[in-house]
Amino acid sequence: MFNIKKKALLIINNLHFLSLLGNGLMSVFGMVTLAILYRTLPVVEMGVYIFFMAIWGLIDVLRSGFLSITIVKFYSGTTMERARQVAGSAWFIGLFITAASVLINIPTYFIAGYVSDRGLSLFLKYFSLVSVVTLPCFMANCIVQAEKQFGRLLWFKIMTQGSFALMIFLLAFFDRITLTSVLLAFGISNLLSSVITLMLKWTMIFSLKYADRETIWELFHFGKYSMGTNIGSNLFSVTNTFAINFFIGPAALAIFNLGSKFMQVIEIPMLSFASTGMPILSNHYNKGEHGEMMYTLKKLIGMMTIVLLPFTILALIFAEPVISILGGTAHSQNEAPNLFRLFMIFGLLYPADRFFALALDVIHLPKINFYKILVMLIVNVVAIVIGVWIYPSVYSIAIAGIFPTIVAVLITYAPLNKYQKFSFWSMYVIGYKEVILFIRQMRVTLFKR
Repeated sequence: MFNIKKKALLIINNLHFLSLLGNGLMSVFGMVTLAILYRTLPVVEMGVYIFFMAIWGLIDVLRSGFLSITIVKFYSGTTMERARQVAGSAWFIGLFITAASVLINIPTYFIAGYVSDRGLSLFLKYFSLVSVVTLPCFMANCIVQAEKQFGRLLWFKIMTQGSFALMIFLLAFFDRITLTSVLLAFGISNLLSSVITLMLKWTMIFSLKYADRETIWELFHFGKYSMGTNIGSNLFSVTNTFAINFFIGPAALAIFNLGSKFMQVIEIPMLSFASTGMPILSNHYNKGEHGEMMYTLKKLIGMMTIVLLPFTILALIFAEPVISILGGTAHSQNEAPNLFRLFMIFGLLYPADRFFALALDVIHLPKINFYKILVMLIVNVVAIVIGVWIYPSVYSIAIAGIFPTIVAVLITYAPLNKYQKFSFWSMYVIGYKEVILFIRQMRVTLFKR
């Protein structure tokens, strides 16, 4: 019995497992929250909420683009002195961005009254308030990831998403759900997480005194390309959101969002392995272990894609009942199930797209990611315009999304292949072998006496 407990603890304390568990729990809370909202908010108000969150996500990516990958890259595997310099300098940049958003929000608050679109009007009024409230928990998230403290990251995600889900449940239980109350709950949950992380000293806010000009500029010059890449990536969803909201309507936006929401089946493991993989790739590169770095990259892409295959097949078969779980029976009869099928098929290319981009950051080629995003945006906009012109529906916008993904993989594969030669197919061969090896190791770990 003791031996079984010891083996179970080894699995539970694994970095990849903790990261996957954290993202999985966050997704469960998110799904529960959306299921309640889709059943209680009118479909138009649901569309307004999605529109507000999409625009806020675009602004938030300015901060996360500058700092999230940058902190992990420059913090991981360094001395304590260097880590404090990086954390303090990152805090300086974060505070500067937040202060700028507050200043910009002063005139936009008064402009908001003249804007007819409700989602845009709400955003113009309150975006800096959300930025201030979320800053400490954002910094804590980056630092605990850089330190590979995925146990802390798990509790952090439970605090943030769990408290929001609980508030939504209570609002629904007492029949008090409105668009305003939902947005207030979002702000309060993030404020609560920020206060707790400050009290637990996970944010390293006191490292501000170690910030220096040289490190600030070093983070800035790396982060400016990373920020451009992140903003560009986020613009894809925002472009889709704007196109649907203004040309098809908020109700169609709610349906499109529902169809794409179960893409978290792909996003959760990919985000988890990206969170744990980035520090590992950086460590290999910083130690000059270029062969090991590329093997890890190919292994992550291959394993992720192989694991996603059965989920994609299940999604094609059971799309209707899956959608009805989240949005209710009525939504299983509209376009949402077919959208879900399309997104899952396209998603098989996402691991290559995501990890190729991470690898380029690690080998100091963030410029390529930035230029790649610009090309992708052009391809995406052109595909949407042509699609909506031929057939104005959510299907056209969904199908348009595959073209920039293909372009992204092709653009990023070329410089990585130049860095170290490898065939595209070899990633999936290595991934298959690693999955089989992992299954065998798990069987031995769990059942060997």
